[in-house]
Amino acid sequence: MPGAELLEKHIRVAIYVRVSTEEQAEHGYSIDAQLDKLRQHCKLYNHVIVYEYVDRGISGKEMTKRHELQKLLRDAEQGLFDEVLVWKINRMSRNTKDLLEIVEQLNKNNVYFRSFSESFDTASPMGKFALQMMGAVGELERNTIVENVKLGMKQRAKMGYRNGGSCLGYKSIEVASGELKNKKTTLEIVPEEAAIITKIFDLYVSGRGFRSIANQLNHEGCKTKKGNAFATDSIREIITNPIYIGMVRYNRFENWSEKHRRGKNTKPIMVQGKHEAIISQDIWDKAQLLFAQRSKESPRVHDSENLLTNLIKCPECGTPMVISRSQYRLRDGSKVSQRYYSCGSFKSKGSSVCHANSVRADYAEKYVLDRIKKVLKYPRILADVVKAINAKRGGGLNTKQQELKMVATNLEQLVNKKQKLLDLYEIEAIDREILEQRIEELTMEESKLYARKSEIEYEIGGTGCQDIPIDLVRQLLEKVDVVIEKSPAEQQKMLLHLVINEITLTSDRKIDKITLSFTDNLEAFLNEAPSANTADGAFARLHKGQMVRIAI
Repeated sequence: MPGAELLEKHIRVAIYVRVSTEEQAEHGYSIDAQLDKLRQHCKLYNHVIVYEYVDRGISGKEMTKRHELQKLLRDAEQGLFDEVLVWKINRMSRNTKDLLEIVEQLNKNNVYFRSFSESFDTASPMGKFALQMMGAVGELERNTIVENVKLGMKQRAKMGYRNGGSCLGYKSIEVASGELKNKKTTLEIVPEEAAIITKIFDLYVSGRGFRSIANQLNHEGCKTKKGNAFATDSIREIITNPIYIGMVRYNRFENWSEKHRRGKNTKPIMVQGKHEAIISQDIWDKAQLLFAQRSKESPRVHDSENLLTNLIKCPECGTPMVISRSQYRLRDGSKVSQRYYSCGSFKSKGSSVCHANSVRADYAEKYVLDRIKKVLKYPRILADVVKAINAKRGGGLNTKQQELKMVATNLEQLVNKKQKLLDLYEIEAIDREILEQRIEELTMEESKLYARKSEIEYEIGGTGCQDIPIDLVRQLLEKVDVVIEKSPAEQQKMLLHLVINEITLTSDRKIDKITLSFTDNLEAFLNEAPSANTADGAFARLHKGQMVRIAI
């Protein structure tokens, strides 16, 4: 059929290729190899390649971090191509759910999905079944690799070797024996760091609290392993870490990134380690007994009444401010508790780092809520906000374009460096080992730059060039106002943390600026919030995928 043949010649194809950092060295997975095969395929069938989307050194686990894929999906909505071509299905995703969602999204936009290696029609019932099976195989392969890595780490822990490098008090050294096939390292005591660990335990068993210990160490100039000031959390972690009595603890958290706080394992692996202890068993037992008693006596309070926790920034050091309380007695003898927002660094690290710089919580919360309502009440203020939003979006676009040019320049310099290395190797000025090591380092750096390039291009592509209408912003803020008025405190706090980026204070501890941030998460929250269904989802049209920040 001549018409169909002509149509076939003009099919617009988008090529998508991906390789993770681990796969870059594997035969057949390189970016160039994938591109070469797919370009030849398109040339053979007279297809027109309109764009090539390349995710370099990016894992297929999280779709949101694959900016080239996100650009591809956005361009598919705009009808920029007719077909997406990949080398293998697992290049698109190793997760069956993600793969099916991607293909479904492409189908909705009349874009055909094709794999070079697995040739079947994804639009037919049998093709969809085959796609699901191939996706399941890819997911099984990935899960098997993950499981093998976990088994190896568990075996290492059971043998008494720590997974995860060094910590304060120790440094990693190579193991002399050959009992471990991979990562032949163990821990060796660093005397000057061990002295800090000993002091921390001695102060704790003598009755000092976490904040008091952190404050003293910071005043004395002591630093953590990463060179930071000590905080209450870092002291707590040291006090409860059995590594300091010569033990190895592993698998304390299971799938923490996916399960979050529910991923804590109640029965972690605990074995005698190969390293030397810093703390005696007697001191350790006393410290754990004190820790258990204090945890019962002073349970942490997680309430929802403190709406602005971590949103207000300390006027002195810029650290997020957290809630603190003070009690005083009235003339009639009754006690009154007063809430304040105080510098988080001061509260956890002490006066050597910063000062309290406290601001009354009731004043701050009332001021912020009234300020948001005031934007709605006065058209002139709202107009100024919208004007500032559009100006900032334009300025942000220019900044990103400048950064994109800088990244392109750095990539060009890397290519030149590689060529110079090859030239030196050809004249035998450097040996093969040095060449391979340096090329590998430059390739890793190149992957990071390409990833940043993709991220910037994705952000620029979603910014748009049209100004945001004032009615659109009014609808959004009206919806925010409804939720603030009618929702419970917990939901109010969640909303404020979505809509406010930061609150700054003046030197005399008065609120200076409230910076709002508009993101996609806000739309979802407003649509689910009670009594918030009066507006018509205006934020959905507020340039989806982008964050807009503006001070009011």
